[in-house]
Amino acid sequence: MKFLKSFRFWLGIAFILLLVVLRYSGFGDYLTLDTVREKRELLAQFVIAHYIWAVLIYMIWYVVIVTLALPITALSTVVGGFFFGVAPAVIYTNLGATLGATVFFLLVRYLWRDMVQNKHQARLRWFNEQVKSYGVYYLISMRFLAFIPFFVANLLAGLSEVAVWTFVWTTSVGIIPGSLVYAFAGKQLTTINSIRDIFSFNILIAFTLLALLALVPMLVQRYRSS
Repeated sequence: MKFLKSFRFWLGIAFILLLVVLRYSGFGDYLTLDTVREKRELLAQFVIAHYIWAVLIYMIWYVVIVTLALPITALSTVVGGFFFGVAPAVIYTNLGATLGATVFFLLVRYLWRDMVQNKHQARLRWFNEQVKSYGVYYLISMRFLAFIPFFVANLLAGLSEVAVWTFVWTTSVGIIPGSLVYAFAGKQLTTINSIRDIFSFNILIAFTLLALLALVPMLVQRYRSS
């Protein structure tokens, strides 16, 4: 038991250090809009000649960047939309992102959930009750809210007591709208200058309304039980 706790502690430290190093090492700077535009003909030829390999590489890439919480998921989806088309890119992104998010979720749950829950048991009692009763609505709402970073939603879910399968399917469903927007933006890859250009005020309002809509069943359930 003592060895297991020690192993979990040092594995957690190593994982945190890896995330910090990768985030501040400039690793994500290698994938930029300018880089993709410069290499688009070469990349397009590879996709055409080796489509299955291109899809596998894209999904594995997505698993890695989501597991390591790298802030280049949006740009990756834009690139996927450009090379694969909107619908295929959404599917490939969904598979890769959901798998990567699940790996991150399980790591957080294994490394820190018990420690956090035990240390703050009294404070988290209400939170755990809310997650148990309305976790599905909270998870989907977090996915729809564009200003909540993807890894933050994964982290909070991992520290909670939400079921693994609930996390998996809500993640898969919740990232569809954002994936559609980014993949569609890939059609304008040669004209957009920044990822920020993609999200207009109207799109942000639409995502916020989707998040609020996802909470309506929870509010109705609370009203009926009161």
